[in-house]
Amino acid sequence: MAKGGQIKISVRIGHGGVSESIISEISSQLSKRKMVKVKANKGVLSDSSERSDFFLDLAHRTKSQVVFQRGNIAVLWEGK
Repeated sequence: MAKGGQIKISVRIGHGGVSESIISEISSQLSKRKMVKVKANKGVLSDSSERSDFFLDLAHRTKSQVVFQRGNIAVLWEGK
């Protein structure tokens, strides 16, 4: 389920990066749905290590876990 196309992208992160409103939105969605699919728009992250670090930091800030990541898309899980 975490990998699949069954979960639609519900949060997009643009060139402005991660703001407090994005953190709040992801946290709110996680409390309702347990899993949230996040996409960083093209050009926001340059390479695979930057993408991994970015999504791990996002998970830490939203008190979630990265359960799947490919390219500029990640699925975060509430973990409860």
